[in-house]
Amino acid sequence: MKRLAGLVICGGLLCVNGAWAAAAPSLKSGQELFASDKLGTSGKSCDSCHPGGKGLNISAVLSDDDLADTINGCIAGPLKGKPLAPESADMKSLLLYLKSLAGAYK
Repeated sequence: MKRLAGLVICGGLLCVNGAWAAAAPSLKSGQELFASDKLGTSGKSCDSCHPGGKGLNISAVLSDDDLADTINGCIAGPLKGKPLAPESADMKSLLLYLKSLAGAYK
């Protein structure tokens, strides 16, 4: 019985850990979100207006909070979507991706 309980607990920890890992912010996830039209209902993506991140060199000098506000302005405006929570994995992923592009178009 103790062995079964131990297996159940370990299995539960693996499931929780696996779910957390899937939701962790990542550069790849940010790139996918940037190219996806799923952030809004207009059929556009961030990449529609900023192909390859063009014009986003300002990302390098903005704080994460200011950049998150800018991202949400685009989501609510041109993309016609629901703003992302600042602490969400999706927002953190977009921040990672935009910061990675910041110096590409100086």
